[in-house]
Amino acid sequence: MQHILSFLFKNKFFILFLFLEIVAISLTIQSHSYHRSKFINSANALTGGVYNNFNHLENYLNLKTFNEQLSDENTSLKNKLTKLLNNEQSFSRIDSLTYNKKYEFINAHVINNEYSKSNNRLTINKGKKDGVTSELGVISSKGIIGIITNTSAHYAVIMPVTNENSRINAKFLHNNHFGTLTWNGKDYNTVQLEDLPVQAKVKIGDTIVTGGKSTIFPEGILIGRVKNFDLTDNKYNRINITLFNDMSALYHINIIKNLDTKEILELENE
Repeated sequence: MQHILSFLFKNKFFILFLFLEIVAISLTIQSHSYHRSKFINSANALTGGVYNNFNHLENYLNLKTFNEQLSDENTSLKNKLTKLLNNEQSFSRIDSLTYNKKYEFINAHVINNEYSKSNNRLTINKGKKDGVTSELGVISSKGIIGIITNTSAHYAVIMPVTNENSRINAKFLHNNHFGTLTWNGKDYNTVQLEDLPVQAKVKIGDTIVTGGKSTIFPEGILIGRVKNFDLTDNKYNRINITLFNDMSALYHINIIKNLDTKEILELENE
């Protein structure tokens, strides 16, 4: 208390000056409409700036929630788009949730990524209780990720395309020549295309997509672009593909369920 009184006594003239200034400004604002309007506009600008900064901060803190909402919405849109693309009847039938629908998408998150290992795996936060089973394809908004190999009640494990045991049918977007997508265990963002016929005309930058020769992936899912290749004695010995996905930074993913898988497999096994 003594320090406060000492401070006030030492600065009494300055404090009196500030008090009189505030009184003078207040009287001026109250008695002149022009000054009052300017003061209100300035105050609004100041508070608006403060609110705007707080809003930016709040939006930043809520980015995870917004991303979750966008991911859920993207999954919902994929399901609706699949239904529309496979509907060959009149538009009066499109309101059905199951009519002529070939694929279904399930949204999930990657919770563990062993991208640096040769036999690496991904773990996601969806399992049997969410309708996830083995032998389902997994993609992201940028393209293919891998295939589910094991599931529990609430989780599942993915064998990504960057796994030495991975074998996925792939093709060139521009010429429909097919090959097998593998990985040599080196760069986790580069895979290899094998078993390609010599008739295929390969160019650096060519887009590679899924071939659709199985019930796991639909045809045309993005994979990557040709990085370089080696053609020796009329044979492609090595075609390196740079993946569209950064396999070290995966989070939002979609699981693809082919609703015709059971029927196709039963027919093929007869």
